[in-house]
Amino acid sequence: MVAWISKGFWERVARIILRNRILILLIITGITVFLAVQWKNMRFTYTEANLLPDHHPVNVEYNKFLETFGEEGNLIVIGVQDSALFNPHNFNLWNKLSKQLNAFPEVDLVVSTDNLKELAKNTEKEEFELKPFLDHEPESRAAIDTLKKHLFHELPFYESLLFNKETQTIRTAVYIDKEIVNTPVRKDFIFNDFIPLVEKFESNTGLKVHVSGMPYIRTLNSQNIIDEIGGFILAALGVTSLIFFFFFRSFRATLIAMVVVIIGVMWAFGILGLLHYEITVLTALIPPLIIVIGIPNCIFLINKYQQEVKKHGNQAKSLQRVISKVGNATLMTNTTTAIGFASFIVTESKLLKEFGIVASINILAIFILSLLIIPVIYSFMSLPKKRHLKHLNKRWIGGFVKWMENTVRHKRIEIYVCSLILLVASIIGIYQMKISGSIIEDMPKDTEFFKDIRFFEKEFDGIMPLEIMIDTKRKNGVMKLSTLRRMEELEELIAETPGLSKPISVVNLVKYSKQAYYNGNPAYYQLPSNQENHFILSYAKKSSGNVDLLKSFVDSTGQIARITTFMKDIGTDRMEKIQGQLQTKISKVFPEERYNVSMTGKALVFLKGTKYLVKNLVISLSLAILLIAIFMAYMFRSFKMIIISLVPNLFPLIITAGVMGFLGIPIKPSTILVFSIAFGISVDDTIHFLAKYRQELVSNGWKIRRSVFAALRETGVSMFYTSIVLFFGFSVFMTSSFGGTVALGGLVSTTLLFAMLANLLLLPSLLLSLEKSIANKQVLKEPNFDVLTDKDK
Repeated sequence: MVAWISKGFWERVARIILRNRILILLIITGITVFLAVQWKNMRFTYTEANLLPDHHPVNVEYNKFLETFGEEGNLIVIGVQDSALFNPHNFNLWNKLSKQLNAFPEVDLVVSTDNLKELAKNTEKEEFELKPFLDHEPESRAAIDTLKKHLFHELPFYESLLFNKETQTIRTAVYIDKEIVNTPVRKDFIFNDFIPLVEKFESNTGLKVHVSGMPYIRTLNSQNIIDEIGGFILAALGVTSLIFFFFFRSFRATLIAMVVVIIGVMWAFGILGLLHYEITVLTALIPPLIIVIGIPNCIFLINKYQQEVKKHGNQAKSLQRVISKVGNATLMTNTTTAIGFASFIVTESKLLKEFGIVASINILAIFILSLLIIPVIYSFMSLPKKRHLKHLNKRWIGGFVKWMENTVRHKRIEIYVCSLILLVASIIGIYQMKISGSIIEDMPKDTEFFKDIRFFEKEFDGIMPLEIMIDTKRKNGVMKLSTLRRMEELEELIAETPGLSKPISVVNLVKYSKQAYYNGNPAYYQLPSNQENHFILSYAKKSSGNVDLLKSFVDSTGQIARITTFMKDIGTDRMEKIQGQLQTKISKVFPEERYNVSMTGKALVFLKGTKYLVKNLVISLSLAILLIAIFMAYMFRSFKMIIISLVPNLFPLIITAGVMGFLGIPIKPSTILVFSIAFGISVDDTIHFLAKYRQELVSNGWKIRRSVFAALRETGVSMFYTSIVLFFGFSVFMTSSFGGTVALGGLVSTTLLFAMLANLLLLPSLLLSLEKSIANKQVLKEPNFDVLTDKDK
């Protein structure tokens, strides 16, 4: 059975491939065309990824809020901080811009100086009515100054919503239709209509307009992701092809490798479309990942083919041996890599689950493509020329291999001491690691839309909505004066909290109603007394305009109210502290037997999702380690060898975690991938080394030292080659404008570099130091299958 799997099976596979070359090419072409057709189903994300499972309590609360009040992230704000805005020409163009935006069907409502409504008292009808702030275009600077004074000093209801009194910044609020705010229609509106209008206003006035709000941020951020996909693919192809050509000095070999990985990229996009998955900041990494991981497969297969050609010059025999000898090794290394990615499938996060599914499928697909395409294409070509085989004689890497051998032979104590120092330092660094649940932290810092986020944080204390939903448990319970006073007490804490904006709710409207009752005197912008409330409510009940205003703050039954505030990018720790303070106040002010109060909003959901992912990281990484340990147990059937093999693979992960702590790189959805990816890839080197080591043991009569150094010399070069490809391949991600992607590329590259050194220095040292306990056939029994055939000894 063992012999059939390791030899007979792969020899049969080789015969099938080489005897059905045309059919195989037709099948690959057919699958490629089919998957290319699926590209039309690819969808780019139109909102932040929800990292929590649907049944999570935080998601349940958020969905309840959406059902009651609709999408909360539908506000776009445009602002100007320039005294020149108050020139008649510029001011009237500003109001015209509001009219133009309001005319679009994608816009639900625009609130600006153009259509601002004032709540006024009609004594004759004993009701409130809405009067326009502007009844005609102001023609002089004096008229505008009068309007500005009235707005800034007599209409406190609109403070923080439309203006900052201290800096005299004016802004317009554009509410996108909730039905289309998270659809492709939003993108068309913003790029084709909204941005051109704003740019036209800037051109006509010479004023700088700042634009922000979640729909705008999401659209431009998604477009950045789309733009980077092509750049990543081209960069990955460029870097890996250059390294490949440097190794092989053959245009033909380089072209064949590029064909393989390009088809792999086409399959990756096709599988995303076939599964109807959204392209997010994570799934966008899969195509360039396939290139980076696919090239080492091509190196192994093409290098083996050229070695066989050089050895005996028989093409058919060479191709057969490529499949039968290297097929087993590449299958196992690709399987362990796929396991590293597949570990994300066990998380209940939709984002990571989809990433894990698509990545693991495509890693196995690129293995199949490599194994089929390379031998088949070479079978139609003439034998490589002598110049194509020159690289096999190069010994420029010999110095590196000799250094490794001398270090392991004479400096094992130094290796252990350095490893121990790195381990201790890394553990110290791990305790400094932080978790980041910020929506905007990974966004490109040098873009205008990110600078505008900071502008609105400074002027209006943030743009990310935080919602508090208050259920009074009875119809019309919101308008009870006791409830309003409780809400006001909570709002006072929010207003005093650094990092949160001035809140807006039905309390503001009731205060405005009292101000209107007292003929617009801003001194009366406050909640009414019990006696005043009776008269004010009698006016309010007759006012249809007042009812329209209420819709934004209270549900249709009058039972549930919302308090809306906006938050800065204040960091996870600060956000959790604020949440705790607000929760304490809520528990004190709103008795549980009378009220159900919950905090929600996209920013809070994202924060909780990040914390959830960190907990799942331990589970997914543990599962990856367990699966690979089982895999190696099946290979080597030795518990001691499993422990020894895991040490050089866990060690780099600990170092990386320490580096993240020292450099202040937080754990977040992007960087959380580092550990499982790196572990899945780095274990490949261990498998190759130990497989060769076991073969050398058999050949050398179980002499540990001779076998270790023979394995080191044999596998060191290939490990170095593949590690170089992976290092520079993952370094491509450091060209990203997204902070998380840059960190991912740098951390994975660093981890794989440490993994190579651990496998070439620490692993052989451990085998030599523990030779008495493992140098027997009981520890290293005949494996269930061979990574390399006996002929490769």
